[in-house]
Amino acid sequence: MLQGGFILWVILGSLWGWFFADAAVTGKGMIGPALMLIMLLMGLTLRLEDIRKLRHAGRPLLIGVGLQFLVMPLSAWAIAYLFSLPPMLALGLILVGCAPGGTASNVVAWLARGDVALSVAMTSASTLLAPLFMPLWIWLLASTWLAIDPVSMFLSVIQIVLLPVIAGILIRRYWQPPVMLLDGVFPLIAMLTIAWIVGVVVGLNVANLHSVALSVIAAVILLNVIGLLLGGGLMSRLGYSSTQSRTVAIEVGMQNSGLAVALAIVHFSPEAALAGAMFSLWHNLSGSILAMYWRRR
Repeated sequence: MLQGGFILWVILGSLWGWFFADAAVTGKGMIGPALMLIMLLMGLTLRLEDIRKLRHAGRPLLIGVGLQFLVMPLSAWAIAYLFSLPPMLALGLILVGCAPGGTASNVVAWLARGDVALSVAMTSASTLLAPLFMPLWIWLLASTWLAIDPVSMFLSVIQIVLLPVIAGILIRRYWQPPVMLLDGVFPLIAMLTIAWIVGVVVGLNVANLHSVALSVIAAVILLNVIGLLLGGGLMSRLGYSSTQSRTVAIEVGMQNSGLAVALAIVHFSPEAALAGAMFSLWHNLSGSILAMYWRRR
């Protein structure tokens, strides 16, 4: 399974960063371009028709994206406060909470027999809205601890996320990639790239992991669980189907942690990227377990 392979690659990337930290840290300056490549590949999977369909996705899309950019940032801030995380680690967790959905959630939604069209719509919408909401929330929630430049961060998200996605959509308009590329090669490149990013962050934080690993792991697990429970629970309470409920749960609970890592490295410090790296490993594990459970049901 693709998602099971993703976990394996992320684990291998983490081990590489841990045992070969000197080699891993040399990739620090390439994290931004690496994420741009992933966003370009995501754009290649979308068509202009997919973007136009967002207006007809209805209330489930609005509820999901609303939870993504309201519940998750505030939950991250509350967890950082509850765990008394140091400023940089707290900032890293907030970066994760403010991030849009990631492409891994689409795979998990498919494996969980969810509404894949809704999953793709939520990922697309939250990605397009990320340049506005990410800098705004980070400035509102973290500026009391650290100096935050929301304009610079806005430009970074535009450069790292929006422009590559738009480029991919435009390329797709004139070039129809073979199914082998869309379903095989592109996801493999994305998985390997994310695993490499996680390895670089682990390598940059080898000296810090002994003292902060447990608190960061507990914080990212709690953030992921809150997103999963609130996303699925609210949809169920509102009377939506189990298919739509599990899809929104996955989308809200699984974040684009690679973007959080890239922004942490570019604007702050390797320590701030640690939460994103840990979240990348954990949310793929929890997502795979849930997908397996829901698929069997």
